[in-house]
Amino acid sequence: MSITVREISGRRELRKFVQFNIDLYKGNPYKVPPLVSDEIATFTPSKNPAFEFCDAVQFMAYDGKKPVGRIAGIINHNLNTKTGKKEARFGFVDFIDDPQVSDALFDAVEEWARGKGMEHLTGPLGFTDMDPEGLLVEGYDQVGTMATIYNYPYYVDHILRRGFTAESEWVEFHCVVPPVMSEKHLRIAEIVRKKYRLRSVIKDYKSIKKLARDYGRQLFELINLAYKDLYGYATLTPRQIEHYVKMYIPIVRLKHISVIVDEHDNVVGVGIVMPSMTRALQKSHGRFFPFGFIHLLKALKGKNDTIDLLLVAIHPDYQNLGANAILFEDILPHFIADGVKYVETNPELLTNNKVQQQWQYFEHHLNKRRRAYTKRI
Repeated sequence: MSITVREISGRRELRKFVQFNIDLYKGNPYKVPPLVSDEIATFTPSKNPAFEFCDAVQFMAYDGKKPVGRIAGIINHNLNTKTGKKEARFGFVDFIDDPQVSDALFDAVEEWARGKGMEHLTGPLGFTDMDPEGLLVEGYDQVGTMATIYNYPYYVDHILRRGFTAESEWVEFHCVVPPVMSEKHLRIAEIVRKKYRLRSVIKDYKSIKKLARDYGRQLFELINLAYKDLYGYATLTPRQIEHYVKMYIPIVRLKHISVIVDEHDNVVGVGIVMPSMTRALQKSHGRFFPFGFIHLLKALKGKNDTIDLLLVAIHPDYQNLGANAILFEDILPHFIADGVKYVETNPELLTNNKVQQQWQYFEHHLNKRRRAYTKRI
C-alpha cells in the first residue's frame, strides 16, 4: 500500500473532501451526514468570517487514485492570543482503519502546524464552537445529531498511538419529554420571573425576522459572555455574529426559541431548539438537491418526535438562579402539543454542572461521550 497525501484546493477538490466522510459511512445507521453545501461553505473564506483570524489547510490521503482519508488543520489566532498558547487544531478527520493512512494524515498536519510556529496540536475541533467537536468515545450505537461528529471506534486507537492524550470531555443526554408541565417547574419559573423582574418576549412576536432584528445581535453577545470561560471557546467577532444571525435565526420557528430579558430589556437568557434533522439528512445523503430538500422540509415543518437542543445560554449573573425554568416554560408546552417524545442535548462539557442541572425537569440518561486530545509537536 503506497499512501500519498495532497493538500487540496478549489471547490471541486473541496467537494471530494466533504464527500469522503459521507462515502466512508455509507449504510451506517448512526452516522448523520453533513449538509454538503454547508460544509463546503465552512472551508470557503468568502463564506466563513472565521477566516479573518484563522489559518486553515485541508489534506486528503490516497491509495493510488482512491481516497482513503482526510484531515483539516486550523489555527485560531484570536483564541491563541486569549490563551497565550501556540496551538493548532485538527478537525474534519476521517480515515480507513490503516495506520499508514492515519500516520500520513497526522504527519502532514503536524508539519504544517510546526511550519506556522505552533507547538501543540489539539482536536478534533473546528474553527469555532459552532463547528462539530470532540471524538466520539462512547455511544457508537446511538444515532447522532446534525451538530456532532460520528466516528468509528478505531479512531481512538489511532489517535492514542500518535501520542495524543485526552484534554477535555463532553457528554450528551437523551431526555424523555413529560406528558404535562410539572407544577414544580411552573412554580420555579413564576418565582424567578417575579423575584428578578424577568420576562419572556416570544409572545410579543409573530415574525422570527423581527425577533432577529430586535434581539439577534444581543443573543450572540450573550453567548459570548456565557461561554467565554468554557474550554476552547473563541469569542465570536461582530462579523461572525452578523453571519450567524442571518444564517441560523431565520430557519428557527418562534415556538422553538425562548428569549428572556430583564427590566431594562437586556437579554439574559436564550434557548434554541430545532426538530431533529437526523433522518432527513440520512435520507438526503447530505444533499439539498434534487430531492433532499423534501426530506429536510418535512423534518422542519412536519411531524417529528425528536428535538435537538442547539444551545442554552444564561447570563452569568443569573446562572444557578432557576432562570432556565422560564426557557422551558416557553418551549416545553409546544413539545407536548406537537407530540415530541425525546430531546437530544448535544455536547456539554463534563465539568459544566450548571447546564446539566437543567435536565432535572426530564427523565434522562447519558448516551454519548466524546473527548478532545492534545500533543506537543
